[in-house]
Amino acid sequence: MKRIAILGSSGSIGKQAIDLALKMKEKVYVEALAVGSNLKVLKGQIKKLNPSAVSIASDLDAIKLKKWCISNKIKTNVYSGQSGLEKLAIMPKVDMVLAAITGSVGLKSIIAAIKAKKNVAFANKESIVMAGDHIMKLAEENGVSVFPIDSEHSAIFQCCVGEKKNQIRKIILTASGGPFYKYTGDFSRITIEQALAHPTWKMGKKITIDSATLMNKGLEAIEASIIFGVPIDKVEIVIHPQSIVHSMVEYIDGSIMAQLSTPDMRLPIQYALTYPERLKSNIKFLNFAEVGKLEFYKPDFNRFPCLKLAYLAAEKGCSLPTVMNASNEIAVKSFLDKEIKFTDIAKIVDKTMKAYKVSKNMFLENFFEIDSWARVYACSLVEKEFKS
Repeated sequence: MKRIAILGSSGSIGKQAIDLALKMKEKVYVEALAVGSNLKVLKGQIKKLNPSAVSIASDLDAIKLKKWCISNKIKTNVYSGQSGLEKLAIMPKVDMVLAAITGSVGLKSIIAAIKAKKNVAFANKESIVMAGDHIMKLAEENGVSVFPIDSEHSAIFQCCVGEKKNQIRKIILTASGGPFYKYTGDFSRITIEQALAHPTWKMGKKITIDSATLMNKGLEAIEASIIFGVPIDKVEIVIHPQSIVHSMVEYIDGSIMAQLSTPDMRLPIQYALTYPERLKSNIKFLNFAEVGKLEFYKPDFNRFPCLKLAYLAAEKGCSLPTVMNASNEIAVKSFLDKEIKFTDIAKIVDKTMKAYKVSKNMFLENFFEIDSWARVYACSLVEKEFKS
């Protein structure tokens, strides 16, 4: 029995992980849950799972939840804030922490989990982009395994099982292309509704906008470079609109390993939760005759400048990916709040990166300071130069 804490249980990944755990009761038990602000969803999950502990961001919501638990004779412990996340991450009974909180807010709890020698399943690429080298080093020092949940990185992980890292020639990271890879209109007039209309995946708003700008694929390229220990120039992105080939690894002898399946996030989540076992799943099995053809195209770095910025940040390294990630989070939120144009997202990230002097010899605590600086700077850009 593998006991897990799901940090981000009200999101798409968290909900799917819970559904899988309920179907694999003999293999997986949900010990703890954390959400940001969705109290209603959390109450439903508590009723369904009866976890030992939960956490919610707001202290006030935590007080309401404690009263609700008492009135319903539920013995679940309730925590709040950043300290609440960290308490769940280090619970003695927990074997694995599923990090599904969007954004850099999940980093401290991931670090706490690794220091407590908990295996971590990652659906939080921002934390890896922000301080991935430190996370991977810490995981190695503590004998902790890191399992990627993104479909692309799960695919790479599966293609690398039994292989040596020094025999990888390159990683081929596939991208659906989002809603705009063939778009010929004015990008500055793209609406929130258009940007959220992803053709393949159902995801949260932030990651869906990142997919529309292709920043998500830039973040994933950095993540792949860090997790699998290859230079960024060995990570190649190809547009693959069918989303059947989830990524590939080319080896020095010319062999290419690929992982294919119907696009369903339940598969990589389940693989991370049950590794090294494979269990039966309820996903639709792939029928090549129905698929018909698989297409691959080069991405246009000029039409999607966020991709170019991500590779630039990875090449310069050190603290620049942290600046890029933080400013992108601010820019995406500003777009969703109807304060800026779609094309302003890349402009804000670019200006913030150019304003920052890259620091070397970084310590972990420095990343939080830099993250904070980048958010403040990006916010000031929105207010002074871009806010409509």
